[in-house]
Amino acid sequence: MGNDLAAFAKENGVKYFMISYTDLFGGQRAKLVPTQAISDMQKDGAGFAGFATWLDLTPAHPDMLAVPDPGSVIQLPWKPDVAWVAANCIMDDKEVEQAPRNTLRRLIAEAATDGMHVKTGVEAEFFLISPDGSVISDKYDTASKPCYDQQAVMRRYDVIAEICDHMLALGWSPYQNDHEDANGQFEMNWAFDDVLATADKHSFFKFMVKSVAEKHGLRATFMPKPFQGLTGNGCHAHISVWDKAGKTNVFADNAMELGLSAKGKNFLGGIMKHASALAAITNPTVNSYKRINAPRTISGATWAPNTVTWTGNNRTHMVRVPGPGRFELRLPDGAANPYLLQAVIIAAGLDGIRSKADPGKRYDIDMYQNGHTVKGAPKLPLNLLDALREFDKDKSLKAALGEEFSSAYLKLKHQEWNSYASHFTQWERDHTLDI
Repeated sequence: MGNDLAAFAKENGVKYFMISYTDLFGGQRAKLVPTQAISDMQKDGAGFAGFATWLDLTPAHPDMLAVPDPGSVIQLPWKPDVAWVAANCIMDDKEVEQAPRNTLRRLIAEAATDGMHVKTGVEAEFFLISPDGSVISDKYDTASKPCYDQQAVMRRYDVIAEICDHMLALGWSPYQNDHEDANGQFEMNWAFDDVLATADKHSFFKFMVKSVAEKHGLRATFMPKPFQGLTGNGCHAHISVWDKAGKTNVFADNAMELGLSAKGKNFLGGIMKHASALAAITNPTVNSYKRINAPRTISGATWAPNTVTWTGNNRTHMVRVPGPGRFELRLPDGAANPYLLQAVIIAAGLDGIRSKADPGKRYDIDMYQNGHTVKGAPKLPLNLLDALREFDKDKSLKAALGEEFSSAYLKLKHQEWNSYASHFTQWERDHTLDI
């Protein structure tokens, strides 16, 4: 793909570009720019007031410029007049260090200096719900074990097939779509890629799913736990590291336990070492902790971890190694910022490799049935405040992600927690009115 967005527009019949960046809370922010102006925007960036979005800036800050990255451009399959392009945020000719895509790009560059090329894939789960968000959209989707329900997935064929057709047309190599473990819940999978490409695709996927759902009179949500008693929305990440050329998987070693090389074990060791702190990034909302610390759901299992453990091909642990040369982190949820999710994985993994971190004992038990027998493994945070405190204590992880980013993230997320804590709820009346 060329680097000239104007030429891309001419070749593909694009009339408008959506120059998009993602803020600290995962909100996608954009300006719609006519093709006639895109050359200037590609050079100088589109201007934003950063304070008006979830970034730690003030109204007195100068314009924040979102400079489009032409390598990320995607023509909207459902509205071909428009192309989406991810942008990198700058201010006063310097990169805005707290901006999530910049944070990820810095860590990619740092991994490259160690000769490492990170590749990842994500499993993004979502619900199709009513426009007002009160119920799932399919009144017949009522089974207690609805996972892989072929009738339920076919009742939403028009939505799922349209999204999958778009991914096929975009060359993402989607390979399976299914009804997930909760009523009204779906998962769609596409091929893993370089970590920045995966983050951009993950961002676009969320935008695309919501847009197609709205086109069909529905609403899509990636909220971690939108319905009590039902399995929540995870966003499992599959992680591998390759050589500098991206040709050889350095995590793969068939002579080692589970086919995971010494370097792969050290990277995993970094994930385990920082798990409680990185939860503040992978599980970034108040609602996130209703998923990872949930009681058993209607289906019989939450499919989410609550303890820092790893295993082989066993879905009841925080990390599983399903096959040689990669592992799956099952902690993240649907609210995870696509860029910060990947950034924190690299930050923790790099620290693990550099410190030769040991992931600890491997457990092959059913954690849902026998987790109480595990002694010494940390429990994941019970709520967002605990996660933020763990992150704040983890000085090496904060430094790896960047002090400016970490400070901004902690400040705004503490504000979010305080807003939640001050909210008056019906629970309080139900339990305290007659005290």
